[in-house]
Amino acid sequence: MFTYVAFCVQLVAAMNPCRCGHLGDPSLACSRAPKCAADYQARVSGPMLDRIDLHVEVDPVSAADLALPPSAEGSAEVAARVAAARLRQTARSEASGARSNAELDGDALEQFATPDEAGQKLLMQAADAMRLSARSYVRMLRVARTIADLAGSETVGRIHVAEALSYRRQPPRA
Repeated sequence: MFTYVAFCVQLVAAMNPCRCGHLGDPSLACSRAPKCAADYQARVSGPMLDRIDLHVEVDPVSAADLALPPSAEGSAEVAARVAAARLRQTARSEASGARSNAELDGDALEQFATPDEAGQKLLMQAADAMRLSARSYVRMLRVARTIADLAGSETVGRIHVAEALSYRRQPPRA
């Protein structure tokens, strides 16, 4: 007798933009930029990058940044927003069988994550311009659904699709 065990893995990774780590800083950047960055980033395969939902570029923090006042939204407020989004996903799971947006597939994905007309148009334009694979397209729908949940929206709109697309990997900058 076989027992099926499902488990979820969350990968959080960090990567410098180039070998030296100073791409974009004119005082420290290497003389091979932007080719250095393109060569360095090409070491990670496209199919691997396709499986990473959120790509966020973070600029270096300066000492002056550390002296700034904290952001307007604190950890407690963010945690409450995330908890409310998870409740929406849990309520939806009763109808779809998926425990989270990451598990939405097939009819459930179409029913719950299909954007409105403006969002669908933007997604199709981006899929063509960014040459999104089928996997990336589906992942964009799931991320957009999650963004809509965090915003408290029942439907996925253009704004949610636009934000989801902003998290896709961007080409190296000079």
